[in-house]
Amino acid sequence: MPLKKSISGFRGTIGGKPGTNLTPEDIVTNVAGYAAWLKESGAPPLVVIGRDGRPSGSVVSALTAATLQSMGIDVIDCGYATTPTVEMAVTHFGAGGGIILSASHNPVAYNALKLLNARGEFISHEAGQDLMAKVAAGDITYVTVDQLGSLRTDTTALQHHLDAVLGHPLVEAEAIKAAKFSVVLDAVNSVGAVSIPPLCEALGVTCEIMNGELSGQFAHNPEPLPQHLEGLMEAMKSPGKDLGIAVDPDVDRLALVGPGGRWIGEEYTLATVADYVLQREPGPVVSNLSSSRCVADVAARYGQPYYASAVGEVNVVNKMKAVSATIGGEGNGGIIDPRLHYGRDSLIGLALVLSHLATSGQSINALRDSYPHYEMVKDKVDVDADFDLSAAFARVKEQFPDVKRSEIDGLKLDFPDGWVHLRASNTEPIVRVYSEAPTAERARELAAGVKGLVY
Repeated sequence: MPLKKSISGFRGTIGGKPGTNLTPEDIVTNVAGYAAWLKESGAPPLVVIGRDGRPSGSVVSALTAATLQSMGIDVIDCGYATTPTVEMAVTHFGAGGGIILSASHNPVAYNALKLLNARGEFISHEAGQDLMAKVAAGDITYVTVDQLGSLRTDTTALQHHLDAVLGHPLVEAEAIKAAKFSVVLDAVNSVGAVSIPPLCEALGVTCEIMNGELSGQFAHNPEPLPQHLEGLMEAMKSPGKDLGIAVDPDVDRLALVGPGGRWIGEEYTLATVADYVLQREPGPVVSNLSSSRCVADVAARYGQPYYASAVGEVNVVNKMKAVSATIGGEGNGGIIDPRLHYGRDSLIGLALVLSHLATSGQSINALRDSYPHYEMVKDKVDVDADFDLSAAFARVKEQFPDVKRSEIDGLKLDFPDGWVHLRASNTEPIVRVYSEAPTAERARELAAGVKGLVY
């Protein structure tokens, strides 16, 4: 995959020629650009790093740390760490920023540099543009030997994260312990294997682990979608299992499976959490344009406003701050709880889901049945680097002139019985085509009718 630069950071496959993939030269160049931007911003010259379980992680981590040190930046290396753990560690250590070394849901050949500011949040689009301009201009100056940054390892970040989740005002730890839940975790052989089980143990939850080796050799496609989680769904057919949970390699996405192997899904993770939170702390709810209508329906149930943002964690966070949202996230299973931090976090997501189960006395299957039913189709169109997306959008709008639409992120068409959202991926050379309707047949029909106009 060509090196992809976006608000999600720098991402690509390992190896190849510089400028085409995520090579050592590209890692050094872009990390140095980030360090130059950080120093110019006046933030403390301290950066926290952490990585998921990918086999390339140790190499990417070493290059990242050495580059930061060569720019006069001190480094705290959290080692194996989830994305939300690193995000929280930035503020915990008083750092000027952070770099998460993970390509999220992408396969093992990929890795990425996900860049954080001093608040432990993804850097803004404007900051990213400034950073890339510095790299393009070669505006990088390395320090002399007497100014090199330091490097230390600190593995306490996960415990700090866990303590914060357990101390969250809406996490009903005692009720969860009394319920004696049994869960099955698919950790996809990454850092979910070392972060979710300790949380379960602290909450008195029995946790059966699948794919729990911290090898980074993903046992299946690591994106937590039903076609990749047949093993988890099969395991949940065993009696006595209350909840199946699947996370992606960096543990910022949470998908749910119910007893009997029922797919609850990533889209209904946010709906379930919002249902629980709004009962206790009413307020605005935010999700992105590609998320299920169910989230807006749940907000309406409690008489609370719903707002849609552009896709991407930083965009959701900005909208949440703008409207003082009580809860938010993305339909890919990413829960953002501002009481904890402004980042997608599977640990707080799981703790809130378990709190909902424990306090309501309902199963996850019963909760799912209480929400409006929608089916979503997630399709894509592979495109070349020179693909004219604007022309494609023009063709779609011409075909559907009277349909309500949003253009804050790509093009979303809101039909009376469903919607279709077209947008360029932040992480891959594709146009995503998402659709939703009350039935899978109607969702596929909507997607096909628009997808055919892209080329």
